[in-house]
Amino acid sequence: MTGLESGLDLAVLGAVTVLCAVLGLLAPRIIARVPEPVRTPVEEHPETDAGFVDQAPKPEEPAKQSYADVARLPGLAWRCAVVGALTGALLVLGTGAAWVLLVLVPLVPLGLALAVIDWRTRLLPYVLVAPSYVVVGVLVLLVGVIEGDVDLLVRATVGWLGSFAVFYLLNLVSPRGMGYGDVRLAGVLGMALGAVGWIELVVGMYAGFLVGGVLGLVLSVLRVVDRKAYPFGPFMLAGAVLGVALGPWVATGF
Repeated sequence: MTGLESGLDLAVLGAVTVLCAVLGLLAPRIIARVPEPVRTPVEEHPETDAGFVDQAPKPEEPAKQSYADVARLPGLAWRCAVVGALTGALLVLGTGAAWVLLVLVPLVPLGLALAVIDWRTRLLPYVLVAPSYVVVGVLVLLVGVIEGDVDLLVRATVGWLGSFAVFYLLNLVSPRGMGYGDVRLAGVLGMALGAVGWIELVVGMYAGFLVGGVLGLVLSVLRVVDRKAYPFGPFMLAGAVLGVALGPWVATGF
């Protein structure tokens, strides 16, 4: 089981926690720089999840917030800093002082920005998710070379393709329940989780459904979200963090 068993682990815990808090402060700036989606009638663009095109809100739906409005939400920066610090601590609790943190830590500000955007607009912008494939892929390759670990590269590749395939099938079955933005995000998360380990990959992807199902039900009962149309991206991201943090404990049977 991975744990904080040395002074190095504790030092890394403190450093990564502070670093992720600082990176969390960048989330509003990332959101503010995202181009606003082009909103056109659905009948003209039925492939609404294929790129930047977004569905026009139905008459009974409230208009979605612009990214600029989301970035200006009061207190967003410090809330992202707090969540970023907690995320960093959980990542280190799961991995210890491991090179794979080089893959995970850069995803913290991106993940926070995506979670906020999806929660407020029910969109996962292509311009944020697509480049992350390149970034994560390069970092995975770097860590694999540093550690001389071919298995890490295999796990990351399987995690990427497998997660993408599963979510793609879910999107085909129920496109309203699983948007294509979720499919894209699944590939990135699967790649990063696979780099950590097989258990972390399975737990992280499954936890997204578990957290989304349970917490989504609670929030729908409280009328915080619409039970038929709440964003899934934030739950996927939370599940990925839990996968890293809890993976070692699951692997050893608690």
